[in-house]
Amino acid sequence: MAGLFDRLKTDCSSEWNAYTRHAFVTSMADGTLPQPAFRTYLQQDYLFLIHFSRAYALAVYKAPGLADMRQALAGLKTIMDVEMDLHVELCATWGITKDELEHMPEASETLAYTRFVLESGLRGDLLDLQVALAPCILGYGEIGQQNRAATPQGPMAAAYQRWFGEYASDEYAEAASDFADWMNRTADVYLTEARYSNVRRIFSQATRLEADFWQMGLNAAD
Repeated sequence: MAGLFDRLKTDCSSEWNAYTRHAFVTSMADGTLPQPAFRTYLQQDYLFLIHFSRAYALAVYKAPGLADMRQALAGLKTIMDVEMDLHVELCATWGITKDELEHMPEASETLAYTRFVLESGLRGDLLDLQVALAPCILGYGEIGQQNRAATPQGPMAAAYQRWFGEYASDEYAEAASDFADWMNRTADVYLTEARYSNVRRIFSQATRLEADFWQMGLNAAD
């Protein structure tokens, strides 16, 4: 039987395709994405990851047992010790420091997405929170694999190749697979057919907010 993520992705295919095949991603893959778009995205994504760290910390609290607590902690460490470092590394090429990144104002798209995820977790249980988090970690893993062989051209080629390399890595693929398995195990305990429509709503909204986040970057280049 297909797992929860596969079912959600199928039922929300239009939202999922609009996110994972967004013009931001495709133009990054061929190197035509303007530098201001990528820079704006990276800066806001750093703030985004700060709040997603809080969401994984909330997952530790929402976890019903130690195994789930350890899984949430592993996700928290991946964000804080790996993903955020990539943003610092790339932004340093423009002379933007770690402290400056942390204190930049949040765009409305950042506020909308991160608060939706946190509110979903605060209001619901671990499954609600996992479903709200899923488009980020699982979507980036899919985008990375889809563009594993991408060869961006132009002045931003190295930065875009570095970004795709991070999310196409075996390490990230393993982290994404672990998350999907974790969410499926939670669904085995908590999910009922009566509840599925609400779970689907959370996933659909989070996926649309991901696409909005890409669009925010593109809009910065106009």
